[in-house]
Amino acid sequence: MISNFSIQIKVNIIKCIKQIRKVGIKMSQVLSIPRPLVRTNQWTIFLSVLLTWITGQEWILLIPLIANLMGILFKFNPIMKIARVFLIKEGKSYIPEDVTQQKFNSCIATFCLGGGFISFLLGWEIAGYAFTVMVAAASFIAILGFCIGCFLFYQIKQFQYRRSIKHT
Repeated sequence: MISNFSIQIKVNIIKCIKQIRKVGIKMSQVLSIPRPLVRTNQWTIFLSVLLTWITGQEWILLIPLIANLMGILFKFNPIMKIARVFLIKEGKSYIPEDVTQQKFNSCIATFCLGGGFISFLLGWEIAGYAFTVMVAAASFIAILGFCIGCFLFYQIKQFQYRRSIKHT
């Protein structure tokens, strides 16, 4: 089971790298996600990590891990789909979050959640806590209003732009 899971993580990392390497996005392709759905996903990640620490049950990490993995691979995040039912207004009336940035953030979260889950399964407590502390801190800081993943995404795009100017 672990070997299939690690293969899936490697495939996920490759997809994330390809996502990062994309340089341009046409405006017609830009989509958005209502902020309350993104916040729900962030809270799910944060609370799942806290519950894992409190209970010692690493399987709780599978909830946001599988949901975010499904979002990356199939463009269907069940946490966001369930939360969409509870939106009071139409989705377009909320502050939009960029889909590309959210996909990038999901890649990072999936990597950290997967690393934490596998580490806890293997009994590598320090590595498990290291991965889960990173993802919990990032999700909580995002809830407070600063998106670390978005900042990294922006820096990567700036680097790609500066490199493309040098080569022209």
